[in-house]
Amino acid sequence: MTTSSGEIDFRWMGRVGYEEALALQHRLVDQRQTDEIRDTVLLLEHEPVYTIGRTRDRSSLRDPHSLPHPVVEINRGGQATYHGPGQLVGYLILDLHRYGKDLHTYLRTIEGILIDFASGWKVAAGRREGLTGVWVADRKLASIGVGVRRWISMHGFGLNVSSDLTGYEAITPCGIAGVTMTSLESETGRPILVADVADAIRIPLESGLDALRQDRVS
Repeated sequence: MTTSSGEIDFRWMGRVGYEEALALQHRLVDQRQTDEIRDTVLLLEHEPVYTIGRTRDRSSLRDPHSLPHPVVEINRGGQATYHGPGQLVGYLILDLHRYGKDLHTYLRTIEGILIDFASGWKVAAGRREGLTGVWVADRKLASIGVGVRRWISMHGFGLNVSSDLTGYEAITPCGIAGVTMTSLESETGRPILVADVADAIRIPLESGLDALRQDRVS
C-alpha cells in the first residue's frame, strides 16, 4: 500500500524476502534518478537474513559456515547485522541533492528521528559517542546503514520491535564486541505490532526529513 505525505511516498510492504526488496530498491533508485518517482520510503519486515557491507573484515559474521540464516553482501557501510520478523525496516530512496549532499548530517538526522520516535513510546533512547545507531543506555535499539548512488540514497534503518532477538546471537552485531541488542517490546514490557510502528513512524520521518530539506535550502 502506498500513501503520500507531503514530499514523500510511503509504501507498507509487509514481510518481504531480502533479495526481492534489494532488487526493488535498485529499481527505485534508477527511477528516482530520472524523476519517474518522488522520494520514497519502503517500510517492511524481512524473512531472516544477515547482511554485511563490502569489507574485507568479515569477523562480525563469526563462523559464516554455521550461521542459521543466509548472508547477503550489500553496498552500505558497516559490519554484519540481522534482519527478520519483528523488526521494522525502513529503506529511504531519497534525492540527497534536496537534503544537502552531506552523509554525516543525513545519518545524524535519521538517528534523531528514531530517538524522538522512541520517546513517544516512553523509551529514553540516545546516541553513543563514535557509534552509529540508536541506543538505550548501552543497549542497541536500531541500526542504521546507508548506500548512495549518484546522490540517491538507499538502505536505511532497522528498528527492533519484537522482544525475540535470537537472530543476533550468531553474529557480532555491527562488529561491536559485547553489544546487547534491545527492542521496543523489551524496553516497554508490552506487545507491539510492527505494522502499528510502521504506521506511527511515517509522520515523524516526513517531519524530520522535511526539516533537513528546509535547513539545506535556507
